[in-house]
Amino acid sequence: MRLSSMADYAVVAMSAAARHCGSTRVSATQLAEETGLPIPTVQKLVSLLSAAGLLHSVRGVKGGLQLARPAAAISLADIVEAVEGPIALTACVESSRHDCALEKSCTVRPHWPIVNEALRGALADVPLSRLARLEPAPMEQPA
Repeated sequence: MRLSSMADYAVVAMSAAARHCGSTRVSATQLAEETGLPIPTVQKLVSLLSAAGLLHSVRGVKGGLQLARPAAAISLADIVEAVEGPIALTACVESSRHDCALEKSCTVRPHWPIVNEALRGALADVPLSRLARLEPAPMEQPA
């Protein structure tokens, strides 16, 4: 599985926005400059992330963008879903999709929701506050 470029860019942009958390608001232009993303891409991401309730936009002289909630309360899953929609490895788990030739005889289909929930859970366990650190945290050792 691989994230789309837009989902990847959304994580990059949100991480940059999180580094401004608690200080001044940041503009889309500033996010583009800090991340190296094209301004039109950042503007599209701002729209998607705002619609998902992850970013808040304030107009005016002291306006700009800010996280809609603390970085620790925003997960990697939240960001990916804002751009990609629900996290799923296969399309067959969507009740409206019936384009698989194996649908009627597939014995694996009932198990995909379990896999998808495990994947979503793993992404939900990664807070934006961790992704926004300039230095990566050391890998946790299993107990």
